[in-house]
Amino acid sequence: MRRVPLALALAALLPVVARAEPVSIGVQSTDGGFSQSGTQTGSTSIDLGTIAMPGIDSVGTVLVSGLTVWENYSVSFLLEGLGAWNTLKVEILDPLDGDDGLDSATQPAYVPASFSTSNNSDGFSFAQDSALQRSAVFAGGSAMVTADERSDRGDVLLFSGLSGVNSALVTFGLRDSAGGRGFLIRFSALDPTAVPNPEPASIVLLGSGLAGLVGLYRRRAGRSLHARFEAR
Repeated sequence: MRRVPLALALAALLPVVARAEPVSIGVQSTDGGFSQSGTQTGSTSIDLGTIAMPGIDSVGTVLVSGLTVWENYSVSFLLEGLGAWNTLKVEILDPLDGDDGLDSATQPAYVPASFSTSNNSDGFSFAQDSALQRSAVFAGGSAMVTADERSDRGDVLLFSGLSGVNSALVTFGLRDSAGGRGFLIRFSALDPTAVPNPEPASIVLLGSGLAGLVGLYRRRAGRSLHARFEAR
């Protein structure tokens, strides 16, 4: 039996490596003046640049794909256009791919075709229990963060207390335990009356004393949000 040369054996592995896709971000839909620009991605970080949501009807969905199996990613962005609404809702929408048996029987009208709300078995989450930061920081304080991610109703983060704020730096985690798949993150603006009562165990209260941090991110030309923050 002839031996396969080592070089040929290694060459046979190259196409597998080449097929690995990096993390990619793309805006899928917008409404109410929603816009997103300035994306930068790292090995375990996603900087969405700037997201503008100027009104109570501002809604946008962003497609995320290429997350590595079992990695926890930190997502951050500068949220602008605030003042007319109180709470940012961030929700994961899962592609219909065979792990949707625990999804709610009646899906919200806003869920696009071929997607559903996330459940505890589909592998998508906001990286709970990973110790990644969850915050919305603005000049004068920070938002209250409410999480609903322990039920099959969906994976939702609410950042409340943004009324009257000009801009905020938002940070949270993401995880795709199967890796490489594409899913949606839906961003929507809510007024105070639209926020459901949170379960006590799911509330994370963030300390104050973080005034002025967002102002540091104004010097962002040609640099990422994180690079600007560290440089200041």
